[in-house]
Amino acid sequence: MRIDKFLKVSRILKRRTVAQEAAKNGKVCVNGREVKPGHQIKPGDVVEIDYATDTLRFRILDVAETVKKNDASSLYEILGEQEK
Repeated sequence: MRIDKFLKVSRILKRRTVAQEAAKNGKVCVNGREVKPGHQIKPGDVVEIDYATDTLRFRILDVAETVKKNDASSLYEILGEQEK
């Protein structure tokens, strides 16, 4: 699955276009490398997203095309948030 779609399905980012912009602007890293919106992810990958004031790190546990809102957090585990 593409990283931009995963970020939307998992509800980490609200819209896919927001996820695409974040990746295009170098704000998304997978396993320590900056990635483009089309980067393919898999369970076990560690993702970092740079926000304006902090950074979110999480590990992908599962990949699903669709998921209910209440189950979205089961797709990943938070490894930490760091303030800039």
